[in-house]
Amino acid sequence: MAPYESDEATGAGQGEDLPTGRRKAARYVVPVAVVGVAAATIGLVPALADSGSPDLPKITAQQLIEKIAKSDVQQLSGTVKVSTDLGLPNLGGLESGLASGAARGGDGSSADPKSKLTELVSGTHTLRVATDGPDRQKLSLLESGSEYSLIHDGRNVWGYDSKSNEVFHGTAADSGKEHRAEPPATPKGFADEALKSVDDTTSVTVDGTAQVAGRDAYKLLIKPRQSGSTVGAISIAVDAKTGMPLKFTLTPKSGGAAVLDAGFTQVSFAKPADSTFDFTPPKGAKVTEEKKEAKAPGHTPRSGEDFTQGLQGANVLGKGWTSVATFDTGAKGGMPSGSEGGAFGGFLGSLGDHVSGKFGKGTVFSTRLVNALITDDGKVYAGAVTKDTLVKAADEAK
Repeated sequence: MAPYESDEATGAGQGEDLPTGRRKAARYVVPVAVVGVAAATIGLVPALADSGSPDLPKITAQQLIEKIAKSDVQQLSGTVKVSTDLGLPNLGGLESGLASGAARGGDGSSADPKSKLTELVSGTHTLRVATDGPDRQKLSLLESGSEYSLIHDGRNVWGYDSKSNEVFHGTAADSGKEHRAEPPATPKGFADEALKSVDDTTSVTVDGTAQVAGRDAYKLLIKPRQSGSTVGAISIAVDAKTGMPLKFTLTPKSGGAAVLDAGFTQVSFAKPADSTFDFTPPKGAKVTEEKKEAKAPGHTPRSGEDFTQGLQGANVLGKGWTSVATFDTGAKGGMPSGSEGGAFGGFLGSLGDHVSGKFGKGTVFSTRLVNALITDDGKVYAGAVTKDTLVKAADEAK
């Protein structure tokens, strides 16, 4: 890993806002990519308790962000506790089943990461993670009485579901060439996305110190300056020695529990044992080979990666944290409802709020973070914005 950059030389500006000269404009991707993990591969926890506020040298927000950027942790192992609380209606577990079923497209195996990791869309989960350079990573999802593991070792990518005794095997064609050595489904992935949001629509400050997984850390606080966003604040606990994010928490503007919160409960920066990345299909296991026409899953899913790729065809309206993505589904008539949609249509209609404006009529579906408007002429507007901001964007798009 990179040499430790001494904090002794940092300034005292704990409360100053971050200069905006070199920020990237990706506000839409930030909060929604975090939810993309919910949709694609990851989730977060009710805030893990910090154990004390260590006395560390003062540091500015700019210096702390630079510290994160310079962090080059190549080897680690640890346990991450993650959960998601988007405020979705309680469907008795149906929502996770639907997400898993929808993701199980291509290869049809319960061990396919595209299918299995959608289970992280809700609830609290424990993950074991390990990494040893760009070519060796492992993620294990620990469940009651079973375990799912995703292993990347060189060109081989293995997924194993112990509950069904199924194995998925693929290859990573770009092994080690384009991927950084970072553990999957950890606070770092979320932090990298969040930092893309920082520009003149954002306030960034240092919010004291904390201990996470027994390590001293600085707390970076990111807040939207714009009204109309559903994001209240993003807090990132940054390891004081290595600069690696140890905990990520996203709280909604409406208050209450964190929507997204992921944190290490245990972490070591020592080299993992070589045997960590060994895998041989168990006797009697059903092995599914990745279809050649399907895209290789790479070494591990990255935070929001699949989700943001799916948004590439969308247009983005507005600026900063109130950006809204829009696309045309080509389906006229909006959401099925009442007698037209049968019982299922009536159920969907009960979950949304019917709205109207210059754009026409439509239905807004809401979570604690992301709202989506589906209009009767088949257009979709979505973002981490309030319902009023969403309707306004649709009106202005007409």
